[in-house]
Amino acid sequence: MDFVTKSTHPSEQSTDCLITAVFANQTLSTTGEALDQASEGYLSQVLKQGDITGKSGEVLLLPHVPNANAKRVLLVGAGKAESLTPKKFLSIVNSAISCLLNTASKNAVITLAEDLSVGDHDNYWKARQIIQAIGQQHYSFDQFKTDKKALKKYALTKVTFCHSEKDEQQSLKKACQHGKALINGIYKAKDLGNLPANVCTPRYLAKEAKALEKDFNNVKATALTEKEIKALNMGAFLSVTAGTEEPPRLIVVEYNGGKKSQAPYVLVGKGITFDSGGISLKPAANMDEMKYDMCGAASVMGTLRTIVELQLPINVVGIIVAAENLPSGKATKPGDIVTSMSGLTIEILNTDAEGRLVLCDALTYAERYKPAAVIDIATLTGACVVALGAHTSALCSNNDKLANQLLNASQSAYDRAWQLPLWEDYQEQLDSPFADMANIGGPKAGTITAACFLSRFTKSYPWAHLDIAGVAWTGGEKKNASGRPVPLLTQYLIDQAN
Repeated sequence: MDFVTKSTHPSEQSTDCLITAVFANQTLSTTGEALDQASEGYLSQVLKQGDITGKSGEVLLLPHVPNANAKRVLLVGAGKAESLTPKKFLSIVNSAISCLLNTASKNAVITLAEDLSVGDHDNYWKARQIIQAIGQQHYSFDQFKTDKKALKKYALTKVTFCHSEKDEQQSLKKACQHGKALINGIYKAKDLGNLPANVCTPRYLAKEAKALEKDFNNVKATALTEKEIKALNMGAFLSVTAGTEEPPRLIVVEYNGGKKSQAPYVLVGKGITFDSGGISLKPAANMDEMKYDMCGAASVMGTLRTIVELQLPINVVGIIVAAENLPSGKATKPGDIVTSMSGLTIEILNTDAEGRLVLCDALTYAERYKPAAVIDIATLTGACVVALGAHTSALCSNNDKLANQLLNASQSAYDRAWQLPLWEDYQEQLDSPFADMANIGGPKAGTITAACFLSRFTKSYPWAHLDIAGVAWTGGEKKNASGRPVPLLTQYLIDQAN
């Protein structure tokens, strides 16, 4: 898919389909008015007939509008001509895109960025959101389908944004560049998440990292084997993978786009490629969705894919702890005590609380980079889904500045996060009579106590934790990885690079 800008007025651009807004009082947008004038009042006549009222999300496809340079004109209802919320804006955009993709249009001009006002968001933001929405609707995961002829294919391959003002031209060009790179990153995260666990193993993730090194400059990828992980004394990490035949991998991807003297930003991704719960076995219902327990790792790979394509002037390290969590005679048992890389001992009360065990050793490993900040991303707790649902990631941090930067990036990207407290009061829930700590803190405040556990391994740098258990995928019959929080993480790194 190509996204381009032109310095002409939208109504003058030849295209298979032109998309513009109609408001609730049946008022045309500026582009619509120009088309109406060129067509000698044709659009006004259509509005008078009442086929479209301007109600938010309504669509009306008009072929062969007289004197138009577009083969089709797609009118989309936008409600009242006042500032929209981001959610309403995206709802309107998605209605238009859904209709567009069901036409034979190979290219389209979209004017909704200029037509619609969304708070204080500029045309760059609106165009980038349109591009992301197109990417999400255009996405399909069909590599395991054998009947390729039956698969739905879309004709659309090119989208144009038009603006005659030079400053806006540059802004829209930037939106096209960032938006396309984001789609590529989101697709990478979605593809990895959607792959079955018998394909997307820790070794497969390692190959994906090596492919990134091969395809782009300034990237170095390494994958430590089980023997090398043992040499690092990562007892917490290895306790998770003890029950499986599939060997673990500690995958490190270094992107050096900034000066050598610049401290890197480190992204740590939980990569449990399948989570049965281990000896603390999960219920059978929906266990197939536990292939998504590596979506933290997928989001790190997706974010790296985006920023490397953009060649951001920044240094970033991605650390992925990849393993399977399965039961067997060799598996870790509830009550076992292990020693983490940091030297702290952990009593494992529940083997299904494994994400924090792989992450804690990765967070200790991250110290060697003397990072500017470390962010871990994990589908960590069911408690997060109970607390926040499927709308927002949970955020905990030991650094207010970092937390605010991530919250601002989440609002800007419209990939939202919500901060939870990380108070000392919660730490005592992790007390163990036999070890330095337990790996669970009881039924109360499960998302917070999981973050409290991780915080004990992050005392030497600014750190934030994103629990993405509610947002990483959609479950049920139409299960699908979301690609979140690639937009949030990318926006945070763009902000730091600037």
